[in-house]
Amino acid sequence: MKNKTKKRFIILTLLLILTTGCTKTLTDKNNKAVTNKVTGQNLTENILCRPKDKETIKQYEKNKVNIKKLPECEKFKINEGKYEGLWTTFLIKPLAFFILQLGKLTKNYALAVILITLIIRLICYPFTRKTAMQSELMKQAQPEMQRIQKKYAGKQDEKSMMMQSQEMLAIYKKYNISPASGCLFSLIQLPLFLAFYESVQRIPAIFEGTFLGLQLGTTPTVGITTSTFYIYIILMILISLTTYYSFKMNMSGQTLDPAMKNMPIYMSVMIIVTALFMPSALCIYWLVSNLCTIFQNMAVKKNKVERKRS
Repeated sequence: MKNKTKKRFIILTLLLILTTGCTKTLTDKNNKAVTNKVTGQNLTENILCRPKDKETIKQYEKNKVNIKKLPECEKFKINEGKYEGLWTTFLIKPLAFFILQLGKLTKNYALAVILITLIIRLICYPFTRKTAMQSELMKQAQPEMQRIQKKYAGKQDEKSMMMQSQEMLAIYKKYNISPASGCLFSLIQLPLFLAFYESVQRIPAIFEGTFLGLQLGTTPTVGITTSTFYIYIILMILISLTTYYSFKMNMSGQTLDPAMKNMPIYMSVMIIVTALFMPSALCIYWLVSNLCTIFQNMAVKKNKVERKRS
């Protein structure tokens, strides 16, 4: 991916986020977040459709939010409501609409989240495949790159550093390695994650739903205090394992820099801590996305082995 294209993508993403309103947390008269007593989730003020839960409805009415003007979630339209900026109008609302439509079709909003995740990953497959291929190419080139590092170890003069850089670039060219293109899906994944987060937070039908004992609006920190605590523990274990393994697979072959060796651990810990405070619906999205990354990397690796044999 050329630097100009990458810069344009980053600028466009930032513009999408900065030129629109995002999720607003419902607050009481003391400016404290209003929490659903059952799920432990902070309620969203600018929800897209009407909740069904009686206790939730009371909370909104108590804090003077007019939810009667909102459509029922089952009747939500892609162009519902007023214009709220590029981010909400062209990403959040369409994503919410498709989740709700699939939810009606499957009779379960968690299945809808899973299906949407799979569809998005299929659309993004050309980019994710490129990331996986770059990782495999880095593995092939690693012995030669290590030899160059040893050759110039301890040499800090300008001539040696320039020669080392030139030899490294020659290896990149030899193995057709483009580090920038390998980062493409990472750039795409962040806005997708934020879009899923907002969609889940702004659609009451999702966080009122359940799946395999999980309350979709409940965070694992609250879920482990309930009678079905073991489900939330299993969910966190799966997220932990798949997050670490997917990061490890994508980082393979890029461990020449000692500072990068522990990156999968650091990133995994960060994601796991964040997941403790995410609604279960979003945890399911992250888990499915991790599994897609793992299977995709395995497929690329298998294809590489078969090509060598042939």
